[in-house]
Amino acid sequence: MSLAQDPRAMAELELGTPPGPDGQVRTAPQPPRRRRGGNGLVRGLFGNAKAASGLVILVLFALMAVFAPVLAPGDPTLIQGIGSQPPSPEHWLGTTAKGQDVLALNIWGSRSSLFVGFTVGILATFVGLLVGLASAYLGRTIDNVLSLVTNVFLLLPGLPLLVILAAFLPQGLGTVVLVLVITGWAGSARVLRSQAMSIRGKDFVAASQVTGEGGLRIMFREMLPNMASIVMSTFLACVIFGIGAQAGLEFLGLGDISTVSWGTNLYWASNDGALLTGAWWVFVPPGVCIALVAFALALVNYGVDETTNPRLRRPRRRTTPDAPTRVAADTRKEMVR
Repeated sequence: MSLAQDPRAMAELELGTPPGPDGQVRTAPQPPRRRRGGNGLVRGLFGNAKAASGLVILVLFALMAVFAPVLAPGDPTLIQGIGSQPPSPEHWLGTTAKGQDVLALNIWGSRSSLFVGFTVGILATFVGLLVGLASAYLGRTIDNVLSLVTNVFLLLPGLPLLVILAAFLPQGLGTVVLVLVITGWAGSARVLRSQAMSIRGKDFVAASQVTGEGGLRIMFREMLPNMASIVMSTFLACVIFGIGAQAGLEFLGLGDISTVSWGTNLYWASNDGALLTGAWWVFVPPGVCIALVAFALALVNYGVDETTNPRLRRPRRRTTPDAPTRVAADTRKEMVR
C-alpha cells in the first residue's frame, strides 16, 4: 500500500499526530491564545498600586474643581469675616488678611491651575510629538533643522525666558498657556525624537513604505501606537511643569493676578505678609495642593513605567526553577481535556 492510500500515514504526516486506537485522527493541542489587552496600558495602570493611588488623588482634585460652585458657592474673593483668623468651625482653613475664606480660594483655584496644567501638557506634548516624528521620519535635512530649533530652545534659560515673555505679553490665562508651551515643548520633543528614531528602523516601518502607505499614515498609525508609554510619561511630565511654572509666574506677579488660582493665592499671601506674621493657614494649603497634584502625577508616571517596562514588573507569585511555566501548564490542561 502506498503512502497516498494509507489514511493513517497521511494523517500523521499532515497533522503531526498519529491517529488513536479507534482510527480517529487527533489534532495537536493548540497553544493557549494570548489574552488581548491583559497587559495593556490602561488595564495595567488600574492594576498598579502606585498608578491607582495617583489616579484617585487626581480624580478627587478634578471633582473639587468641577463642583467648586457647589462646595464653595459665591464669589471666593468676597470678604467673609475678620482678617487673618486661624482655622475655625466657621472657616475651616481660616481667612486671609483681607478676610477672604482660604478654603473657598483654594477650591476655586483648582479650576485655573488644573486647566492650565493639563492644557499645557496636551499642547506641549502634541508639539513635541509632531517635531519628534517629523525629525525621525522625514529625512536628514528636516531632522537637522528641527534638531537645531529644539537645541536652541533647550539652551535658552527657562526662567528668564518665562519672565521676559510673560512681562511683555498681555495678561490672561491664554498668555500663560502660550508662554509655558513655548518654553516647555523642547524637552518632550527631544525625548520623543529619540524613541521615534529607534522605531524608524523597525521592519514593519520598512514594510509599510514598500506597500506604498503615506508618510502621515506611517507616522500616526504605525509608529505612534508603539510610542504610547513614552508619550504618556512625557505628557505627565509636561502637566507637572505647567502647574509648577504657572504657580511660579503668578507668585512673581507675572501672571493674571485677577484670577483665582493656587499661584495667585501664594502671591497675595506674600503681599499681605502672611509669611512674616506666621499666618501659615494662608500659604500652606495652596502649596500642599500643588505638591499633592505633582505627587499624584509622579505616581501615575511610575505606574506607566512599571506597566510598560518588563524589567520593573514584580512577579505576582514566587516560582522555583523546576516549576512549570504558564504556557506549559495551559498546554498540559488542554491535552488532558
